[in-house]
Amino acid sequence: MGAGIRILAAALLALAAVRGATAQLRQGYYSASCPNVEAIVQAAVALKVQQTPVAVGATVRLFFHDCFVQGCDASVIIVSSGNNTAEKDHVSNLSLAGDGFDTVIKAKAAVDTQCPSPNLVSCADILTMATRDVIGLADGPAYPVELGRLDGLVSTASNVDGNLPPPSFNLDQLTAMFAANNLSQADMIALSAAHTVGFAHCGTFTGRIQTAAVDPTMDPGYASQLLAACPAGVDPNVALEIDPVTPHAFDNQYFINLQKGMGLLTSDQVLYADLRSRPTVDAWAANSSDFEAAFVAAMTNLGRVGVKTDPALGNIRRDCAVLNS
Repeated sequence: MGAGIRILAAALLALAAVRGATAQLRQGYYSASCPNVEAIVQAAVALKVQQTPVAVGATVRLFFHDCFVQGCDASVIIVSSGNNTAEKDHVSNLSLAGDGFDTVIKAKAAVDTQCPSPNLVSCADILTMATRDVIGLADGPAYPVELGRLDGLVSTASNVDGNLPPPSFNLDQLTAMFAANNLSQADMIALSAAHTVGFAHCGTFTGRIQTAAVDPTMDPGYASQLLAACPAGVDPNVALEIDPVTPHAFDNQYFINLQKGMGLLTSDQVLYADLRSRPTVDAWAANSSDFEAAFVAAMTNLGRVGVKTDPALGNIRRDCAVLNS
């Protein structure tokens, strides 16, 4: 067999494995074992968001960081142990807000209390449902979720290296990283709009404003507001809302902001600055329904990344933060 044929065969086998795993995900997966699971999760999430509104953006970001490292398997929730530094403690994840983790932990407790018996529902599926629910609570689109994921058996900080896009990425870099996870450029642009309910730390964007020449793609007035909030010498962990207009609503304002030069991160504003992606930004800024449809499709695709349905590769964790012993 020639090298080219071997490569093609390997690619086809990998694709078949991905399709085989995602084929086992389905809506209503727990209809027999815990038929009320989605209502249970929704109620727990609603209570958490009522108590701590920042849980909305925190949970969405947690889901993304989980899926892009080893797939959607809740491995990002695992805490480090004496002999292992987990994903959670990688430098790229240190800014993840604790309220995202707490949302999943509380929903898991509610599920284990109210399902016919405990430990029927994976943490990965609970994170998937919770993400959908916080988006709905922020007036974002409602959508069905596919379930049936198992929780990962490994969480190592080194696995995070190179798998999460930094805020400095350009369009080509973003597109390539998402493509590596079977996500299109349209998926990437739609998922970027989750920043409409998110926060960013000063250290992720001060390079655009604390220089002799402010980034020319940024609106000067917006740059001045940011500089007042994040002056030279500020604690880099001070956080600002990424969408300064409707920070608590899941809407298409993110794209309108980009049109005005009000994208907070370089990786946000590049979606409008680059003429190849600008038409998509313009289209979704003008039509919220089209954006919502694209976002739902992108979230469904994201939820399929690297899922584990084989018991040899995953299980259902008793405690979302600790591997089963």
